[in-house]
Amino acid sequence: MFDDPNIIAGLEIGTSKICVVVGELGPDGVPNIIGIGQSRSRGVRKGEIVNPEQVEEDLRSALSVAEEMANVEIRSVYLGVSGGHIRGFNNRGVHTVVSADREITEDDVQDVIKNAKAINLPADNSVIHAVRQHFFVDGQDGVTNPAGMLGQRLEVDMHVIHGHVNRLQNAIRLVRGTQLEVDEIVFNGVASSLAVLTGDQKELGALVIDIGGGTTEFVVYSDGAIRHTGVLAVAGDHVSNDLAYGLKVPLSRAEKLKLEHGAAVVDPAAKNQTITITNELGLALNSINAEHLQRIMSLRLEEVFLLIAEELERAGLTDYLRAGVFLCGGSSRAPGIVALAENVFQMNVVPGKATAISGLTAALDQPEFATAIGLVKYGSLKKRQRVKRGAFMNTDAIKGMLSKILQRS
Repeated sequence: MFDDPNIIAGLEIGTSKICVVVGELGPDGVPNIIGIGQSRSRGVRKGEIVNPEQVEEDLRSALSVAEEMANVEIRSVYLGVSGGHIRGFNNRGVHTVVSADREITEDDVQDVIKNAKAINLPADNSVIHAVRQHFFVDGQDGVTNPAGMLGQRLEVDMHVIHGHVNRLQNAIRLVRGTQLEVDEIVFNGVASSLAVLTGDQKELGALVIDIGGGTTEFVVYSDGAIRHTGVLAVAGDHVSNDLAYGLKVPLSRAEKLKLEHGAAVVDPAAKNQTITITNELGLALNSINAEHLQRIMSLRLEEVFLLIAEELERAGLTDYLRAGVFLCGGSSRAPGIVALAENVFQMNVVPGKATAISGLTAALDQPEFATAIGLVKYGSLKKRQRVKRGAFMNTDAIKGMLSKILQRS
């Protein structure tokens, strides 16, 4: 199958894995997952590429598996991006309506949005997303579509996500080096939240935390719009490093112990339990205390949640999370992690699962696929928007943004 406009692919280049998810748009516009390919990731650290050759090799492997499963040739992808350089903040744009009858036109709407995007970023940074929140008409808030209303002063709040140009450029150029086009770059946290949240949950207010191998992304929704985003360069790999140091074992052994015996909350039964470490021949080398292992792991994961909780408290967002907290990412598989998060946030916490999407059940239920599935969902929403607004205008705008990122250095 070649050049099928109904085929959408999402690509996540993560610290622990590279994942390609292929979706096919149904008649109702809802994507159906038809293929998944993944491979271990060897050239990524804290969400950013440090060894392009290894990443390209692993990417080709994941791509091949996804294409074979979906029986398609992937020509372009929605590319997920992350890293400690990515920041988000809220900005307000203001526009004075100058028409004699004070009726707000679509041009007025576009002007106020343009003003909200006219922000002073660091010289080496570029906007990844500018997400519209709500409009204000002469001080009246909560307006979702002001066109046709009467007013003199039009304002809009937007959430702007931006990142370092060269570090975004690294991922885009690597993907293009494999003869793939990049449809658009998407912050991983935005993709994950699209995958796991329903419209009602976005309205009520929700926090999505994606704990991966090298980074933890988090996104806050309230009143149906993104209110806050963030990235922590602390995640599953740091748990493994802590275990290696604390248990005095090699990193590879620590990773295995984490997966086989780890927990986010110390199990009382682990107090007097020992774990025997054997060599390749099955001969005992030494033993470690299971309680010690789980306590090390618990403290690091608790730190991640505390850092997020403190940031949301400073932003005044904690009381708006009426739908609770949703966990995804491979590290959210840790036993007891829901209980740990509930203790920190003091609210309902649930494992995040993909919603409003169909297909391979095995993928939809796995927290580590949330970002890549969300990228496919993001792509499906963009395709619908292009149909409404005109495909050529939107495609050119996206190409312009990517060109700007690639040209700057």
